[in-house]
Amino acid sequence: MLKLLIPVLCKAGALEAARHAAFLFAEKCVGQVELIEVLDEVGEGRALAFQSRAALRHHEKQSMRDALVKTCAVLDDAGVPYTWKRTFGPTAKTIAAYAAIRGSDVMLLDASGLGLFRRWRVLAGLSRLSPVPIMMLR
Repeated sequence: MLKLLIPVLCKAGALEAARHAAFLFAEKCVGQVELIEVLDEVGEGRALAFQSRAALRHHEKQSMRDALVKTCAVLDDAGVPYTWKRTFGPTAKTIAAYAAIRGSDVMLLDASGLGLFRRWRVLAGLSRLSPVPIMMLR
C-alpha cells in the first residue's frame, strides 16, 4: 500500500486531493496519508508597512487552519488514517525535503486553488527537487 503526501498550499485547502485520497483508500491502494501545511515566511512586502509581522503570521495561520480543517473533514468522513504537520519555509524545498525524509511514495498536489503562476512555480520546483512522483489535480 502506498504512503501518500498531500501538501496544503493555499486557503482553498486540498479538498480535491483529499477526495482522491479517500477514493484510493477505499480501493485499497493507499494505506496512509500525510498532510503537510506549508506556510511561507512573512517577507518584506507592503503589508508590513501597515501590520506587524506577528499579526500577519496570525492571519495566515488562521486562514490555513480553516483550509486544513476542511481537508481533514473529507478524510475523517472516509475513515482514512492520516497525520499532519505544519512547517515554514520555501514551498517546493520544504515539501521535497519532507517527502524524502518521511519516505512518501506519491505526492498528490491539489492546484485548484492556486493561480497559474504559483501553480507553475510550485510544480516546477517540486519536479526539480523531489525524489517522489507528483500527481497534480486541477
